[in-house]
Amino acid sequence: MMRSLYSGVSGLQNHQTRMDVIGNNISNVNTVGFKRGRVNFQDMISQQMSGAARPTDEVGGVNPKEVGLGMTVASIDNVFTQGNLQSTGITTDLAIQGNGFFILKNGEESFYTRNGAFSLDMNGTLVNPSNGLRVQGWMAREMDGEMVVQTAATPTDLTIPVGSKDPAKETSNVKYACNLNKNTPEILEGANEADIAKGTWNTEQKIYDSFGNEHLLSISFRRVVGNPNQWQATVNVDENNADFTQTRIGLGTTDGMENTFLVNFDNYGLLESITDTAGNVTNPEGQAILQASYTVPNSNADENGNPYRQTININMGTIGSAVDTITQSSSKSTTKGFYQDGYTLGYLDTFKIDSSGVITGVYSNGTNRTIGQIALATFTNNQGLEKAGDNTYMESINSGMARIGESGTAGRGSLLAGALEMSNVDLSEQMTDMIVTQRGFQSNAKTIQTADTLLETVLSLKR
Repeated sequence: MMRSLYSGVSGLQNHQTRMDVIGNNISNVNTVGFKRGRVNFQDMISQQMSGAARPTDEVGGVNPKEVGLGMTVASIDNVFTQGNLQSTGITTDLAIQGNGFFILKNGEESFYTRNGAFSLDMNGTLVNPSNGLRVQGWMAREMDGEMVVQTAATPTDLTIPVGSKDPAKETSNVKYACNLNKNTPEILEGANEADIAKGTWNTEQKIYDSFGNEHLLSISFRRVVGNPNQWQATVNVDENNADFTQTRIGLGTTDGMENTFLVNFDNYGLLESITDTAGNVTNPEGQAILQASYTVPNSNADENGNPYRQTININMGTIGSAVDTITQSSSKSTTKGFYQDGYTLGYLDTFKIDSSGVITGVYSNGTNRTIGQIALATFTNNQGLEKAGDNTYMESINSGMARIGESGTAGRGSLLAGALEMSNVDLSEQMTDMIVTQRGFQSNAKTIQTADTLLETVLSLKR
């Protein structure tokens, strides 16, 4: 029997396998996150007709004589090159730039994918809508009033509670900064309303009580007569509201204090100290912080029958600094409150995902809170992953274990929200490979036909 017959058969079979892979690539040319396959061939065992001989003193060496017995598939590789990114504008669509895989769970079974076309189910869980597999990551936990994500923990399901409440928070801290005009006129005894207005710098800042009700914190500054670098500040919360008792302020305490304090500057216009009405003076360095209190209306009285008072820390900045601090220079007064940490009740309206996979909730009261972070996985050998259908992969004994972490670290790539990674199939390349594969198949078929003709010639020798 002629060896070329079986060589041709192996060529037909394996070129058919290559055509199957090419057909699968082309069929998935528009599949999100698809990675094309590639077939590599190798020759099979060869029949040795004579072995090699080493050189002698009389003659040189002789090469071996071997006849190949066909070919086989060496490997079918998944090519994990980066696909093009297509913008979709959908918040839950995610694309990975670089290495890395999204982690999906079905019970305790883990799957990995580059397809980031996700959505929320009825419970707010982030899932792959085609099969319900749940996207894995880390949920944020509240620690000391701050939402913290611990990426060293085991990933869990990600739930985005759209419509959930963000409870009202009372204002605890207010910060002031900018400048008081050195050339502001002093208000002398007997000054009229116009002179008082010209010599006073008024500031207003919205604050919130524990119920989320809005109040107006006002601080007015006027120069102290006879002291060129000193200003008197008067503090009031809703000063025109008759239901409020007097606002109290002091250094380290608010009980029994009045609502004024003194701001002292050095000869360079930098904040030197704060003095309250009890004569307490701030430390020579560090933050200048006063405590103010006011009565919260319609609140329960304390155990002594006194109305509930809310305390606010008023930060005037760093002593001796010109950054985020009150200063005194010969330019227009601009001092104002630039930060306060209270807010009213809000509801989660929407959310956004940044390049590190952090999910941030945007609430109707203007606050932003970290909800969680998406986890990514990498493998030592991506090509060792096994396909599990639905555009997913599974860990195999040759892929290595999944190394899970946040994006942007250890080569996991970065995330782009509102976009999807397209298939990395190049149609022009696949069409060219199809032609080459077709010609290879035809050539192997011709080998069989030619071998059959030779056999026919042998059989006809008897005639």
